[in-house]
Amino acid sequence: MPEGDGTFEWNATTMIVVNLHAGNSAGIGYTYADASAAHLIIDSLMDIVVSCDALDIDRTVQRMWRQVRNSGRSGIAACAISAVDLALWDLKGRLLDIPLCRLLGQVRDIVPIYGSGGFTTYSDDVLCQQLSRWVHDDGCRFVKMKIGAEPERDPQRIRAVRPAIGDAELFIDANGAFKPSQSVRIANQIRQYDVRWFEEPVSSDDEAGLRFVRLSTPPSMEVAAGEYIFNLDDARRLLDAGAVDVLQADATRCGGITGFVKIAALAEAHHTDISCHCGPCAHLHVGCATAGMRHIEWFHDHVRIEQMLFDGAPKPRNGAVKPDLTRPGHGLEFKSRDAEKYTI
Repeated sequence: MPEGDGTFEWNATTMIVVNLHAGNSAGIGYTYADASAAHLIIDSLMDIVVSCDALDIDRTVQRMWRQVRNSGRSGIAACAISAVDLALWDLKGRLLDIPLCRLLGQVRDIVPIYGSGGFTTYSDDVLCQQLSRWVHDDGCRFVKMKIGAEPERDPQRIRAVRPAIGDAELFIDANGAFKPSQSVRIANQIRQYDVRWFEEPVSSDDEAGLRFVRLSTPPSMEVAAGEYIFNLDDARRLLDAGAVDVLQADATRCGGITGFVKIAALAEAHHTDISCHCGPCAHLHVGCATAGMRHIEWFHDHVRIEQMLFDGAPKPRNGAVKPDLTRPGHGLEFKSRDAEKYTI
């Protein structure tokens, strides 16, 4: 079944996987991006990484960012660097025989998750069944649905979901489908359904628009954005503008663990909580090492892929995930043989 949100539909997801070897250890990193990211890694980044000290991540990362200067640092380049950075951190943890969260500085044992999917292409019955399963089977205290493809239908879809999820908090995500004034009208239309989180009501490039929505919606409805942060400056612009109540960041896009840690520190300096966007396996350990962490997005597509292709992928319990501290690095093993039939 095709899946869709407020601005896009898709029927496939591409994962770029990076394997790095040093001594008797191997690190794994990945990103969800166009296949061209793999060519950029091979053609532009591989020589830098092959010649680096496996423990000297910051220096290697700086060299990779310089290498893509003329190609443009955002978008595909940032995703490519993110995959390599994740592999570097995993490799370092394995070489030192320590779980990644301990290497980064663990501050929590578990990280809450929120069930995420609820695509606009779903019927109301399928939508309710999916969100209900996250609440009743996985113990999620928060669930998120997509809106915006057919705004006139969204209040009805939200009304249908509300009894299906009981006392769980309901989040909505427009993926930038609306204008600021339209977002405020929709927020007022659904006020009675106690929606607690309005993600990307407008484009995340519109800091002023996000701030307007944030200041105009009910106090109980937080505005979130940040999944398209590719660097520290992107995060700074959202935070300085007062555009979000909760900042999102994605380690598979924002420069890997190295970039995520810097963005989390910037958010903490702005007294703003942070939430991990998608790619739950990439975020479990850094989530355990981030003081202002709200939760990890338990995104339907990525959960399905990661459970299928990674041995050691976390399983939810009581609405949270927990790292396996007996495994070094991020504790994953890529199932190469299982992935062969999906290779492009």
